[in-house]
Amino acid sequence: MTVILGYAATILIFFFTYNIFTLGLNIQFGYAGILNFTVITFMAVGGYVSAVLVMPHADTANGIYYILGLGLPWPIAALGGVLASGLLGLLIGQIALRRLRSDYLAIVTLATGTLLYGLAGNVTSMFDGWQGLFNVPQPFAGFRNWTPLGYSIFFVIMAGIIFGLLWLFANRLYKSPLGRVMRAVRDDQDVVEAFGKNTFRIRMTAMVIGCMYIGVGGVLTIAYITALSPAGWTTGETFVVWAALLVGGRANNLGAVVGSFLVAVVFNESTRYLPQMPSHPNLIPDIRYILIGLAVILTIWFRPQGVIPERKNTFYEVPLGKDVNAKPGQTSLEADLAKVGE
Repeated sequence: MTVILGYAATILIFFFTYNIFTLGLNIQFGYAGILNFTVITFMAVGGYVSAVLVMPHADTANGIYYILGLGLPWPIAALGGVLASGLLGLLIGQIALRRLRSDYLAIVTLATGTLLYGLAGNVTSMFDGWQGLFNVPQPFAGFRNWTPLGYSIFFVIMAGIIFGLLWLFANRLYKSPLGRVMRAVRDDQDVVEAFGKNTFRIRMTAMVIGCMYIGVGGVLTIAYITALSPAGWTTGETFVVWAALLVGGRANNLGAVVGSFLVAVVFNESTRYLPQMPSHPNLIPDIRYILIGLAVILTIWFRPQGVIPERKNTFYEVPLGKDVNAKPGQTSLEADLAKVGE
């Protein structure tokens, strides 16, 4: 029974973290149409930075190298990891969002992820190279003598609360004037620019918020498994997050949750615990990606809007007096654009 409960707790933790990844990508792609093809890089940055902030000084005498090693309390280290992911998103956005759109933007993000992947692996002094970080202190583990199962249950509750707060914020953002303008930029950027709005700043806001979401997922991932190496953030992991969003339904946060459950948990994480075949050691991983790819193909072919599609809002006329920015005959989109700063 203990083994079953421990397995269920692990699956729940992965479910919450992948939900956070998918919500972050949904804010970027679903809301603002930003093609971020290096999602997992922001996860790694958040995880790595939070780890080196919470870990003690590197034991160079035994061949272990990493920067910082400040031994900070976990909440402060976690906040540092999230901010680092947001800062990376800001730097990439300054280059990619100002002049590039669509495919070219995707190429820049993919190239950035490849560059950082090689940098983290080859520069050993940063995060211990290809070996990666390990023995990362778990949050609040020293407050009492936890059993492994008890700590897993505690981590499930903590991850669930964090996911719930991020879910509420994402929903509020979706329904806010800023969220509606983000979707207007996604659908037709030129029209929004014709209203005199700074679409670069609107997309940058979506980029940074989404990266910080993904950074939260990275912080939780390394805090639970206590280790992370470049082998854990390949392009295949980004593909899983994208598949979850496409299957579930972009621009719909409930669809992102459904997609995370179907793709990231049922197809991806659950199959990791299937018994391996010694004669075919790569069979289970191959089957895993075949199932995910098949799910994406079937979704795009039969239901391209996803399992739970975006709820389209019609632009109604705003009654005069209901909004201080409304004018006679003004639509809801025009009113939202008036609310969002220049």
